[in-house]
Amino acid sequence: MGNYPEALSSYAKALEISQQSLPPNHPDLAFPYNNIGNVHADMGNYSEALSSYRKALEIRQQSLSPNHPDLANPYNNIGNVHADMGNYPEALSFHEKALDIRHQSLPPNHPAVAESYSNIGIVHANMSNYPKALSFHEKALDIRRESLPPNYPDLAATYSNIGIVHDNMGNYPEALSSFEKALDIRQQSLPLNHLDLAYSYGDIGNMYARMGNYPEALSFHEKALEISQQSLPPSHPHLAYSY
Repeated sequence: MGNYPEALSSYAKALEISQQSLPPNHPDLAFPYNNIGNVHADMGNYSEALSSYRKALEIRQQSLSPNHPDLANPYNNIGNVHADMGNYPEALSFHEKALDIRHQSLPPNHPAVAESYSNIGIVHANMSNYPKALSFHEKALDIRRESLPPNYPDLAATYSNIGIVHDNMGNYPEALSSFEKALDIRQQSLPLNHLDLAYSYGDIGNMYARMGNYPEALSFHEKALEISQQSLPPSHPHLAYSY
């Protein structure tokens, strides 16, 4: 786990130094605000995260052209916090603004465009708009397959997102296939005890259970539990899902 208070203190000092040496709306002032927002978001301090991200957005709005790609980042971050808070319409609005800027300022196959597609897909899935979610995740997948190495972890995340949508739609064979692709990439690109591997094993175990193949389900859930026990403190809530 990160040392969040220490990180906040360091970023606050960086902000203070930047404020003393730069004009009030200099675009570089957005960076410490963004970093402070990231720490608060990781800590679950969503109101504080939103406040910092909004300051970063305000600075960039005043110092950059309306379609500058750096403007998309605070919109994206604010969208992520709203999604974490369950404010899905607001999250969708901010992610769509980020995507619009990226469409206008970046090549169509840029990884940042894929990130926006992926984030919009996640929000649609949380709103139970599964066909829309699937469409956006498939757009993200097309870009990432074209622009990233074949075993890049972001590809695994996209396959996992597609699997989640198929699972929610009751398309269990399609979900299983997507989760298996995610697992294959993670096995090739991550350490053996990485928590994302546990998530993949758990996803596959869930699919086998839904399809009535309980011995296979048990085998995959046991693998998920083994990794989780190695990677998480004993009291972590994620461990409860594996028992």
